[in-house]
Amino acid sequence: MRIAITGSTGLIGTALVRSLRSDGHDVVRLVRRPARAGDEVEWDPHRQYVDTAGLVGCEAVVNLAGAGVGDHRWTEAYRKEIRDSRVLGTAALAEAVASLDTPPKVLLCGSAVGYYGDTGDRTVDEDAPPGDGFLPGVCVEWEEAAAPADEAGVRVAFARTGLVVSREGGAWARMFPLFRAGLGGRLGDGRQYWSFIALHDEVAALRHILDSESLAGPVNVTAPTPVTNREVTAAMGRALHRPTVFAVPAVALRVALGDMAGDLLGSQRVVPRKLLDSGFSFAFPTIDDAIGAALRSA
Repeated sequence: MRIAITGSTGLIGTALVRSLRSDGHDVVRLVRRPARAGDEVEWDPHRQYVDTAGLVGCEAVVNLAGAGVGDHRWTEAYRKEIRDSRVLGTAALAEAVASLDTPPKVLLCGSAVGYYGDTGDRTVDEDAPPGDGFLPGVCVEWEEAAAPADEAGVRVAFARTGLVVSREGGAWARMFPLFRAGLGGRLGDGRQYWSFIALHDEVAALRHILDSESLAGPVNVTAPTPVTNREVTAAMGRALHRPTVFAVPAVALRVALGDMAGDLLGSQRVVPRKLLDSGFSFAFPTIDDAIGAALRSA
């Protein structure tokens, strides 16, 4: 299968490209500069440009591009970058896909459990409405931007991903050194739910969505057992054999991180109903499993 991927150098994209190529798939990578290699296709999300010639013959397109939510403090300028990198990029790709004489069978777009906002102790699946605030608003626009591909008859799916447990990148990669040094601890009161997924299961789930014609629309890509931040803290301590006595007060997080602190202190108890109903099996379903897998990798 020939598959085009944006965001191929990110944590998930790198792992997905590696997995697909190891199984013999032909992967082309969309890059934001002139193409320099045979497996590259130029695109520019902000200019709404895609070299559509590079998409010809692709049976699937995977869109994982987007500025890192936790990479910078949320200034007004960076909020705009978070939104535009997702919404404009998805719109450009959807328009490009729709313009092809023979479009791909599926467009798989990244999304996030941030769609649901703060759900407290309430368990939510794909039928839940969007929450309130900046990230839910971005997620709604992000998914709506794929409409041209859907209208062209392409199966469109949105992978609403949780926190990816990995030492190779993302938020968890920054947590491991702190806990290993004995400086890890709960955030706020630690009662907020975290919806996580092991990197291995993230990649397997994306490939399952690509292969499953019945999966369209939002698909929660999270482990089936969301846990509280307190439970995450305890699991990290067990895995690394370190104390976890420190706690970061909520007020300190808000001072240090501004609006971003709301997402760290918010609670999202998200379950992957569609994945489970479609027969997907998680290799690392619990937080202890996911942390153990991350420590054994890389």
